[in-house]
Amino acid sequence: MGIHVIAEFLGVDPNKISKVEAVKEILDRVVSKSGLNCVSSSFHQFKPYGVSAIYLLSESHLSVHTWPEYEYIALDVFTCGADEGALKALKFLIEEFKPKKVKKKIIKRGLYAKS
Repeated sequence: MGIHVIAEFLGVDPNKISKVEAVKEILDRVVSKSGLNCVSSSFHQFKPYGVSAIYLLSESHLSVHTWPEYEYIALDVFTCGADEGALKALKFLIEEFKPKKVKKKIIKRGLYAKS
């Protein structure tokens, strides 16, 4: 069916992840550059800072949760079909957020699990 990328970014510039506007701008670019198709998106601004974002994709989803006070992002990208969409998204997320450290896990979903 596809792959599910689960990642943690550490050492991210808090200015990039404190407000919805900044996070949305980055995620819109990532979705576009990755060739993914956004069906809808939703964002929540925490007080005084921090963001949760979800993109419903025709391929599945992208979610991001930020903790600027810890310079931390938790994210996941799940895409059905070709694996390249999720892997491209991860590459572009790293390029855009520029974390000092990345921890990731890639899970093969569905039909892959049987092989």
